[in-house]
Parts: sequence; C-alpha cells; structure tokens
Amino acid sequence: MTDLQSQTVASGKTVYVARDEVERGSKGPFYVVYATDDAENRWGYLCGNCDSFNTAMDTMGRIECNECGNVRKPDEWDAAHE
Repeated sequence: MTDLQSQTVASGKTVYVARDEVERGSKGPFYVVYATDDAENRWGYLCGNCDSFNTAMDTMGRIECNECGNVRKPDEWDAAHE
C-alpha cells in the first residue's frame, strides 16, 4: 500500500505524492505523483531537490526538472541519441 501525501499544484489541482515510489536523479530523487488518491492515475513527478512539479519526461524515459536541472537518465539509452 502506497502512502500518499496530498499537495496542491499552481493550477489549484490537488495531487498525491508517493514518497515511497522514487526514481534516482542527479541532484535528488524524483517522487511519483498521482492524480487521484487511489494511486491509479499517474500525474507526473515531484523533484526532491527543489520540490517542483515542473518536470518533464521524454520518450526514452529521461526525467528532468525544469527548475533546477535535476536529471534521471533513461534505463536504456543509445549514445546516438545524445
């Protein structure tokens, strides 16, 4: 069972942060964020370095915080994509 903490984003929407679901980043962890309190619909990530929801994921699975530059490299990557 995932322990969720509710937080409000800039738009006023309430989202639910799973502090026990972590992806490792270069400057700090990324926490999985859900749109609903039943943890069924993934919404995005919270940067553990700067507490920003302003994150992005590309098609390779790379996560980046647009505020502080914290990055999670993809699980599998090809140097040709760099």
